[in-house]
Amino acid sequence: MAKGRIRSRMELREQYEAAEAREREERKTASEGEDAEAEEAGEADVEEGEGDEEAAPVKAKKKKAPAKEAKPRKKPAKVVRRRVVWVVYDNSNKKIAQYDYTKRAEADEHAARLSTEKKQTYFVQPFKEEITE
Repeated sequence: MAKGRIRSRMELREQYEAAEAREREERKTASEGEDAEAEEAGEADVEEGEGDEEAAPVKAKKKKAPAKEAKPRKKPAKVVRRRVVWVVYDNSNKKIAQYDYTKRAEADEHAARLSTEKKQTYFVQPFKEEITE
């Protein structure tokens, strides 16, 4: 639990702003003092015959980061056309027969006939195959 006086946010904000203002003033007076010294040094250099190049330090501009090269766009994947067919499988998932999508009844009859003849399990499932042109 907090002991003592609880400080209000407004008071803390005022203290922070006052501290920032003091820092700005210190920087401003320090930079003015440096400028005055630099001017005096510049005058002394001119008298000695040296140029003003060293007297006033030139701030280098920051270079922009080079732009990233654009990556080449990938070609879209080739669309493979497919069609659905009905396939008759046995118990070990071996393909026994294949029928067009519209002939589901024939595929079911074939699976039923095989299961009665051979006493094994046969089933029909849809399968999507690629269309080759």
